[in-house]
Amino acid sequence: MKSFLFVILTVLMFASSSVMAGDAAAGKSKSMVCASCHGPAGISSNPMWPNLAGQQEQYLAKQIKAFRDGDRKDPMMSPMAAALSDTDIANLAAFYAAQ
Repeated sequence: MKSFLFVILTVLMFASSSVMAGDAAAGKSKSMVCASCHGPAGISSNPMWPNLAGQQEQYLAKQIKAFRDGDRKDPMMSPMAAALSDTDIANLAAFYAAQ
């Protein structure tokens, strides 16, 4: 029974991580707008804007969705995130997490 539970939990863990994973190459092409503030590789040259490079993929997706959905408000980020689909967000998060 324990081994069966272990197998089920392992499968669920891998299944959920692959669902969350975005396409970093697609994210790179979508990131051109982001680069004006966050830098081409996610390293900002202005201390007012955070570095996105190397952040956890799930964290980035959660924050971008919060801007898009109005749970987090910022006069610059909210309009930038408003038109992003869930797929766009997953791809951007994958790109910046890989930097």
